[in-house]
Amino acid sequence: MKKIAALVLFVAFVSALRGQTNILCTNPLAEQVMLGNYDPAQYAADVVITDPAIISSGIASGVSPDSLKSYIIRLSQFGTRNTGSDTLSNTSGYGAARRWTVQQFQQFSAEHEDRLIVSYLQFDQDICGIGRHANVLAILPGTDTVNPGIILIEGHMDSRCAVLCDVNCTAEGVEDNASGTALVLELARVMSPYTFANTLVFCITTGEEQGLLGAEAMAQYIQNKGITLRAVLNNDVIGGVICGQTSSPPSCPGLNDVDSTSVRLFSALSFNSPHKQLARYIKLQYKENILPTAAVPMNVRIMAPEDRTGRGGDHIPFREKGFTAMRFTAANEHGDASNGPGYTDRQHTSSDVLGVDTDGDGSVDSFFVQFNYLARNAVINGNAAAMIARAIPRPADFTAFRTGTQLTVSITDPAALGQYRVALRTATNDWDTVFTLAGNTGVFPCNPTGAVIVSVAGVDAQGIESLFGNEKLATNVSATGTPLDESSAPIRLFQNRPNPFDEATWISFWVNEVPKYQKAWVQISDLQGKEIARLPVVLQQGMNETLYTHGYGVYGYFTYSLIIDGQIVDSRQMVFAN
Repeated sequence: MKKIAALVLFVAFVSALRGQTNILCTNPLAEQVMLGNYDPAQYAADVVITDPAIISSGIASGVSPDSLKSYIIRLSQFGTRNTGSDTLSNTSGYGAARRWTVQQFQQFSAEHEDRLIVSYLQFDQDICGIGRHANVLAILPGTDTVNPGIILIEGHMDSRCAVLCDVNCTAEGVEDNASGTALVLELARVMSPYTFANTLVFCITTGEEQGLLGAEAMAQYIQNKGITLRAVLNNDVIGGVICGQTSSPPSCPGLNDVDSTSVRLFSALSFNSPHKQLARYIKLQYKENILPTAAVPMNVRIMAPEDRTGRGGDHIPFREKGFTAMRFTAANEHGDASNGPGYTDRQHTSSDVLGVDTDGDGSVDSFFVQFNYLARNAVINGNAAAMIARAIPRPADFTAFRTGTQLTVSITDPAALGQYRVALRTATNDWDTVFTLAGNTGVFPCNPTGAVIVSVAGVDAQGIESLFGNEKLATNVSATGTPLDESSAPIRLFQNRPNPFDEATWISFWVNEVPKYQKAWVQISDLQGKEIARLPVVLQQGMNETLYTHGYGVYGYFTYSLIIDGQIVDSRQMVFAN
């Protein structure tokens, strides 16, 4: 017991040493705007543009690959942007890069009626021998101070080589993560002329490579101040298109594979997860507002896990504090950052640079970041943030009953919007169908068997939906409204929900009544009965889920079974064909 107590005290001591203190917004006005304590008229545009169609079109046409290229080239010129690098030089190191981003935000503000409020989010913490650090914020005030809220678009600017605090290694960090920084800068420029109900916060974080520390400070600050944070769109490794020899699963196909038309959306959990709902919403807004006129269509892939295997990003500290958050990442990554013997990929090395000089004239002419691809990803971000920032209220509640092939949905909505979207999901991480409903009750076609998962959103007068609320499992009833046996079964094992481009699948089961038991697990077996994996589970009333990561390039039929105290409760088959 004494050893355990000593260990607890040691961990607490180390945590105290690592803890962030003196977290503050250096511009008091920026803080008041995020809190909703301001006069929106002071930031009103001369020409107020709120029409969602005009804004979507303006973002799509306004994001410039050339602008993104210019930002990335400039960021690469600071040498290393390691969090512990020089903060005094005007030409190199993190400090110079940080001041340059502030100047960019200030320039964008000057070009757009001084509507952007620029600030540092400062915090004290020992990172690589430096005690004080700062994120950079540019804030576009919204018009609604009665129900204020912010949407955060962010990317980290710090870079690194193999050794965490190696400030001498030239870590230009072009893909990781000048690409995300450039995206945030460009959206601040492009979105500044428009007017939104909610406030947009364009945030460039530091200390990501040392443990998501800048994002942790921002999340802690927002929580401490009681700021209403509606959504976090994190952008990290978002502009490269070339697959390395290694990459963290869910991975890309193999060395030098090129993908410039897919983007991955990572978020936590599955059933009733606000993070997955945010990812689905982002994809829906792209499909409905951008895709119909897109010159190059994008495949927006909703990934099963919260992040790549063994990796993490700046969305995670926000999720840990109860905020809705997700991550954008390019389809292909050049490496898994393992940096071990034989590692030849660019990520987390001095080779993460602009590109190569193929004709020997001294200038890079083949770039590792594809700027048109990065621009398309920026448009997906900006369009989604613009729609969320309309601050459309969500319905308070709903019911969903399935009778055969018909689903009846009834919505409770104190705001009386009168129009709604109803989303159905069955076998994937994405919605199968999104219906439009006029009035509070509607009947829709659905599968007669298997789980039907339902969620709803409100729709405003311009036809834009709110974020979708909680998911519910449709209840099976008879024609007389009596619950069927399937609905009242003690435990039901559902079909797994894979993503065709994923390396993981969610296995779920519904528990009406938790039995007395010692151990429970989900067993994965091949068709010969050989156990492939055993996933321990804790039974809880309602929906239970576990994520099985099966790896890239797995093919064939497998069986999964829910086992309680050695007895098989139920089994199903699943097919992998990715």
